[in-house]
Amino acid sequence: MNDPYPIAVIPGDGVGPEVVEAEVLVLKATGIPFDFTMYPAGDAHKAQCGVALPEDTLRGAKDARAVVFGAAGDSAAEVILRLRSELGTFVNLRPARAYPGATCLFPKTDMIIVRENSECLYRGIEDTIAPGVITATRVITEMASERIARFAFEYARENGRSRVMAVHKANVLRKTDGLFRDCCRRVAGGFPDIDYEEGLVDSVAMRMVMDPSRFDVIVTTNMFGDILSDLAAGLIGGLGMCPSANLGEKHALFEPVHGTAPDIAGKGVANPSAAIMCGSMLLRYLGEDTAAERIDRALDDCLSGGQTTPDLGGALSTMDMAREVIKRMG
Repeated sequence: MNDPYPIAVIPGDGVGPEVVEAEVLVLKATGIPFDFTMYPAGDAHKAQCGVALPEDTLRGAKDARAVVFGAAGDSAAEVILRLRSELGTFVNLRPARAYPGATCLFPKTDMIIVRENSECLYRGIEDTIAPGVITATRVITEMASERIARFAFEYARENGRSRVMAVHKANVLRKTDGLFRDCCRRVAGGFPDIDYEEGLVDSVAMRMVMDPSRFDVIVTTNMFGDILSDLAAGLIGGLGMCPSANLGEKHALFEPVHGTAPDIAGKGVANPSAAIMCGSMLLRYLGEDTAAERIDRALDDCLSGGQTTPDLGGALSTMDMAREVIKRMG
């Protein structure tokens, strides 16, 4: 048997520990060897110890083959944003696919949002320049823009996707988004087999709500990607159906898009679907495609058969739904 994959597990706050427990249970059931190590981070740890992301957790994340993350609360900027930065994960990959059995607005939705993960307004560069006047600096670089555009086109090619749309606001943000748009155009020239188009972010938001089936792969800046991916989640049944992968040259971190959901935390009814999908994405990152497909098929069966948590119309607890997925994996 191969050596186990060392995986850092950071449950975080709210429903994070619950959905991560379900995800880890499903991953163990694949038979793939893992070495899971738990690490603390988040609001509760900050309240107890004065720091949201301890150095031991950061070192563990850097030493691991990949990171499984749950949810971050008020300390998100100190935890997940720092983890993304320290791990060098410049890609935030957010699939949005409608699943059978999950009530949604548009059952044909199947898009991938490739969000630049390292700059834009998320750099958090804010200044008070006069009483009552605060500025935020938006950072867009040629290097990061070309890098994320290239990832989007390579992802489309490798995954049988035929179209990439660059989303920007260059008609107003002429320098920053103009640079991002121009970088996407240059990269597109090297992928003649992939159709390339562009869209203004406000127009794209409207068209996503009217007919999301026309979108395939979207590549965009950090803030626009954050907003559009949550909009896409609303089209397919909510954030509980949306996983994400933070990818870099050396590290990867997988987190469900939903937050801490404090209103249901501790009740055992949180939807584990997004976290289980994160487990599937982690397996594909490791090259364990067969195991990932087993999870995907089993989860589809659960969703289409109504074996779900209450938010999707079922009656199962978080862990019972995970066990139903495992049962269908065979």
